[in-house]
Amino acid sequence: MKVTYDPEMDVLRIVFSNAPVEESDEDKPGVIMDYDQEGNLVGMEILDASKRVENPGSVEYAVAG
Repeated sequence: MKVTYDPEMDVLRIVFSNAPVEESDEDKPGVIMDYDQEGNLVGMEILDASKRVENPGSVEYAVAG
């Protein structure tokens, strides 16, 4: 998984898989979901991230268990 934030564009991108994006869908305004050829979620983009996410430039990683 890869998380990037572009402060200039104010876009937060989360990539779950390196599979090619076949289709993108803006399920909610400003949240774009990317799907592979088989319909699996491979990534998402959050537009205007600084207005939607608390501190988009910071990532916390935790493993439950």
